Amino acid sequence: MARSGERIVVPDVNSHPLFRDWMWGGAIVGLPLCIRERVVGVMNIAFNRPRAFDEDELRILELLADQAAIAIENARLYEEAQKELAERKQVEAALRQSEERYRSIVENSHSGIFIVDDAYQFIYANDELCRILGYPPEEIIGQDFRRFLDDESKQLVVDRYLRRQRGEDVPSRYEFNVVRKDGEKRRVEISTTVIKDSAGKVQTVAQILDITERKRLEEQLLQAQKMEAVGRLAGGVAHDFNNLLTAITGYSELLLMRIHEHDPLRKDLEQIRKAADRAASLTRQLLAFSRRQMLQPRVLNLNAVVADMEEMLQRLIGEDIDLVTVLHPELGRVKADPGQIEQVIMNLVVNARDAMPQGGKLTIETANVVLDEDYVRRHVGVEAGSYVMLAVSDTGVGMDEDVQSHLFEPFFTTKETGKGTGLGLATTYGIIKQSNGHIWVYSEPGQGTTFKIYLPRVEESIEPVTPVLALTESLRGTEIILLVEDEDAVREPARRVLVQNGYTVLEARHGEEALRVCEQHEGTIHLMVTDVVMPEMSGRELAERLALLQPEMKVLYISGYTHNAIASHGVLEPGIAFLQKPFTPDALVCKVREVLDAP
Repeated sequence: MARSGERIVVPDVNSHPLFRDWMWGGAIVGLPLCIRERVVGVMNIAFNRPRAFDEDELRILELLADQAAIAIENARLYEEAQKELAERKQVEAALRQSEERYRSIVENSHSGIFIVDDAYQFIYANDELCRILGYPPEEIIGQDFRRFLDDESKQLVVDRYLRRQRGEDVPSRYEFNVVRKDGEKRRVEISTTVIKDSAGKVQTVAQILDITERKRLEEQLLQAQKMEAVGRLAGGVAHDFNNLLTAITGYSELLLMRIHEHDPLRKDLEQIRKAADRAASLTRQLLAFSRRQMLQPRVLNLNAVVADMEEMLQRLIGEDIDLVTVLHPELGRVKADPGQIEQVIMNLVVNARDAMPQGGKLTIETANVVLDEDYVRRHVGVEAGSYVMLAVSDTGVGMDEDVQSHLFEPFFTTKETGKGTGLGLATTYGIIKQSNGHIWVYSEPGQGTTFKIYLPRVEESIEPVTPVLALTESLRGTEIILLVEDEDAVREPARRVLVQNGYTVLEARHGEEALRVCEQHEGTIHLMVTDVVMPEMSGRELAERLALLQPEMKVLYISGYTHNAIASHGVLEPGIAFLQKPFTPDALVCKVREVLDAP
């Protein structure tokens, strides 16, 4: 019946072959429960006595069977509907969870994420994009994306859109500038992808990252690397020139000693000496920029340095410029070369004066500051800690970004030809860097300029100043000196001036020759004057080897720039005597006497 879908009517089960073995007797009717010709069940109706069924009874039973079939089908459909509903709810919950998860990711992303339509209008913008642009969401949604770009970036975006429309392969990642609500420009990097919404309309999903600080750090790093490379070049050039200038200065001084005061050649020699002095000043500035000059750091109070210079600075800038000093009453101390710090202040004041040809206001300020990790992250090569700040500000013409990017390069100047060497700020940069400090500049065209110098704060006490020996007859001597210099033009005038001052001089062109001279000499050698950088053997190595032969011999090093063999970051190691080239004969004699007389 379940297979055939036909009813079974048995008036007497005992006479029917299918029920012959049943213990029970009576009548039975079996009806299939069908839904659209599909059997969904069977309904059996049994009677305890045999009986016949007429068509009306069977029709009533079939109606009952139909109702039962419908009830069964409805129950099945209800169960399936409930199951489907449960599955749908589960899917919807999963979708909601997924949507919430991705919404949370988007809303809390460190990247600005947004969607624009094919007319560049914002459809969606996350919180980070609002932060980058400085606008609330209601002032972004519906607005043209290009409204938030600078002119150059607008053209870039349009060009890329047109190229993409032409079917060209356009990279999805690029950089441009956005303009915040407060007017500040920020550099961003964008990645885009094109999608279609449910209606088939084109939309662009984009992610932007604020890379302003990263680009600034990259530029600072490139600038530092460029300055380092130029510094090495400048230091090498200065070293070679210092040897030449030492020779020129030495020979001109020797000739001046021999020529009568009224000799017409004397003026020519004095001009040669003055030219050599000017050239020496330039090489000193190059060495300062390249951080290869010798420093004599002392503990200083910058307030005292500024106060000592104030009268001279006022004369320097003239009456049309007001000089204002704002000095912190409890300023911390720094450790730096006082002469070099004075040079820094002088350079910055001259630079400020020249930026105010019509007059203005020049302010020198000092303060105690702490540079924190946030500042360090935004400035390459700066360490966090306590600093003393020296600021020089003017109300002059100011500078644009292009000028600022070249500001500390040697020989770069915006002044007319002959009005400046372009070494003042380069020298300032080198001095501050060699003093473990940091220099920062802020300027806008027409708004003036501020230079800020940060020097590490120290807790040491201020040291008393040692008086310099006067140049007198007491500088003469009779000691024996070993002079080691590979440049003949430097060694010869040095030998002659030492001999003229009573000393006995033994000469050597290099380390090996100096060793032989020392081995052949009988008696004491009181002092060795040696170049630091020489072929095959440095002056430091030579001194260490000669110490075995002449343990009482003192050493005076001479060089065109500082060298790691005798100094660390331009500061002499304890007990090291040094004279920087180019030097005058008087300076050499004075330094020799100082070293010989030292305990």
